[in-house]
Amino acid sequence: MKQTPEWLPLGSVVTLKEGSKKLMTVGRIQRGGDDILYDYAGVLWPEGMIRSDRLYLFNHDDIDLLWYVGMQDQEEFGFRRVLEEQYDTLHE
Repeated sequence: MKQTPEWLPLGSVVTLKEGSKKLMTVGRIQRGGDDILYDYAGVLWPEGMIRSDRLYLFNHDDIDLLWYVGMQDQEEFGFRRVLEEQYDTLHE
């Protein structure tokens, strides 16, 4: 079973190991067209979502640099428990 990542909140801004452009997280636990599960979906930052077919799917291990951590409150921390349960279920 794959180890559960430390989830970044939505709105976090990262660059990937193989990239130079910043991405902002807009989704977590995403299934790609290749039927593979990815930890995150992101859009270009600061451009945002230009087209609906321009989501970038990546895993926590792909992140090289964390530029900004999105909003975190009690609701976010509670939702992370749901994410962890879903993640564990999907990776059994």
